Amino acid sequence: MQVRDGMSEVVLTVGPTHTLREAASMMAEKRIGAALVSDGETPVARILTERDILLSLGAGEDPDAERVADHMSGSVITAAPDWSLERAAAVYDGPELAGVLSMRDIVRVWTSDGATSGMSPD
Repeated sequence: MQVRDGMSEVVLTVGPTHTLREAASMMAEKRIGAALVSDGETPVARILTERDILLSLGAGEDPDAERVADHMSGSVITAAPDWSLERAAAVYDGPELAGVLSMRDIVRVWTSDGATSGMSPD
């Protein structure tokens, strides 16, 4: 299995000044669990996930006042589309955006195709 077999080509980009409600609304509309955060000034993309939004809501913060910039993760881990899923799960490098592969995607592909890992349990 390769990264391209599991990745979603549906990619959403939000700005750091969007509110959490705006980001959540866009994510829900596209039925995705994460959005890339880009401001045009920082060369490294960052990410906002469902979990980031839930942590804010659980802390009692106002989704109409809280900004994406205050809740996003610092950087995105990338992989090439032709990498194996095992390599993508273990390696932290890659140059260009072709889609998004989440841990949920990896599990879905492995379980739906009955795939097994060729990695040795060290």
